[in-house]
Amino acid sequence: MRPLPPILFQDPRFVVLDKPAGLPVHPGPRGGANVEDWFPLLSRRKDGPWLAHRLDADTAGCLVVALRRAALIAAQQEFAAGRAGKTYWAVVRGRPAQDRGTVDAPLQRISTQAGWRMQVDPAGQAAVTDWRLRGVGDGIAWLELHPHTGRTHQVRVHCATLGCPVLGDPVYGGGPGPLHLLARAIHLRLDPPVAATAPPPAHMRAALAACGWSAAGDEQAPLRP
Repeated sequence: MRPLPPILFQDPRFVVLDKPAGLPVHPGPRGGANVEDWFPLLSRRKDGPWLAHRLDADTAGCLVVALRRAALIAAQQEFAAGRAGKTYWAVVRGRPAQDRGTVDAPLQRISTQAGWRMQVDPAGQAAVTDWRLRGVGDGIAWLELHPHTGRTHQVRVHCATLGCPVLGDPVYGGGPGPLHLLARAIHLRLDPPVAATAPPPAHMRAALAACGWSAAGDEQAPLRP
């Protein structure tokens, strides 16, 4: 078993893990390592832990794990109601025409010969993402995104909708991986609150630095989005 990922936040109710890119959050049909492998290390209770939400396998960063059933229900209610504060960082190809904006584009899952993917469809589920430009490099840009909904691949599709697919996203036009997408921060307005910030993974740092990010400055990052 791999070493336990860094713990970004911990109390008797929750653990927020810094999930590495490339690791699924739950077991898949092909088997292999996944986040749930570490659950026995996080709690010895007979019930739980549970994933409070999901991240794509190739997305790194903040993943909330509930240690108690009441905590799970409270967190799921925050996510379902759109009250969870979620911040993503993405390095994208090109740059948007504006410096900030909102993508309001419903998403629908479709199946093709190459597999399934999400696409913008007026008949799909509502999906809204606020975004702003943080920096630009040579043919790339650094975006901060705040999804109000939690649709599968939402940030990836909405970046592509802007004409700026996430670097390393072969499904939506960003080219071969690794995927340059980070679940940067999470904030659940519970009592007491849950707040955590994930550092950029190693594979994103060069591209972020080319867009103006500083590792030294990142050490002073706030703990909430």
